[in-house]
Amino acid sequence: QVQLVESGGGLVQAGGSLRLSCAASGSIGSRNAMAWYRQPPGKQRELVAQLTSGGTTVYGDSVKGRFTISRALNTVYLQMNSLKPEDTAVYYCNLLKGLIGIPYWGPGTQVTVSS
Repeated sequence: QVQLVESGGGLVQAGGSLRLSCAASGSIGSRNAMAWYRQPPGKQRELVAQLTSGGTTVYGDSVKGRFTISRALNTVYLQMNSLKPEDTAVYYCNLLKGLIGIPYWGPGTQVTVSS
């Protein structure tokens, strides 16, 4: 089993910054990708950023140039700068395990950006 625990969410004013963390534990394995998704109120969950085991990064169009994903061992971070009210959402950590890519999700952390 894999456990993911997010932290770092909260309330911030527009233009501010937040840093999310996600610690992975359990049977993680050596080949996995980690990512951040978000789900705004009343909308579908969307990819924010992904980091593969090979170091490739993918960003959603709306966060390019403002958000940065990074990883240290089994913890993945999301540095969010120049936050906008439309970044308000529940942010979820995701891990895809192994070559098959079995998905695991954290419980989510709320990010609220006030205007």
